[in-house]
Amino acid sequence: MDKKNALRAGALAAGTTLMMLLMSSPALALTRDDGDDPGSGLSVIETLGLYVIAPLVLFVVITGLVMVLDKSRAKKDTTSSNIDVKSGARA
Repeated sequence: MDKKNALRAGALAAGTTLMMLLMSSPALALTRDDGDDPGSGLSVIETLGLYVIAPLVLFVVITGLVMVLDKSRAKKDTTSSNIDVKSGARA
């Protein structure tokens, strides 16, 4: 990649980043909207329980159900177990 393309890519990335920062305007977050009625915030324990512990428990429950209700172990019957090896021919 030559210098001209690198400079163009850098300018595009910088311009895009600058436009995103200017358009986001975090200062407007302090202004309440009409009908806005926020509740009280979550404590640290409530946040950890909601976003860490609850998904882990849900994952363990789903994994346990899949392992318990899995029927593929019962279907491991090969076709060779159905073959009768006793010869019925007489010489």
